[in-house]
Amino acid sequence: MKLAQHLQYLAYDPGVHPREGGLPGLDVLKKVMGSINLFGIVATVGALALSAMIWAWGHHSGGHQAEQNGKKGTTIAAGVALLLGAANGIIAFFSAMGTQVH
Repeated sequence: MKLAQHLQYLAYDPGVHPREGGLPGLDVLKKVMGSINLFGIVATVGALALSAMIWAWGHHSGGHQAEQNGKKGTTIAAGVALLLGAANGIIAFFSAMGTQVH
């Protein structure tokens, strides 16, 4: 195979694929990422509770801006919880889609 053809082939398929167990400390990194995800979920629960209290306080005290900020915070906290809970599925989906790109 000529050098130009070989380089062109490598440009399309370099032969690099994700492989588990290739680096030391992968199990530790997985545990750290899981702990960070758990911390994010716990923080989101706090943000959701606080936002709901601000929403209720704004509604009952006639503070329209506080009520709107509480609604916004509640919606954002719910969205963050959705993303944190679906993080593995989202990454797996886009990783699978990426393997189909040629």
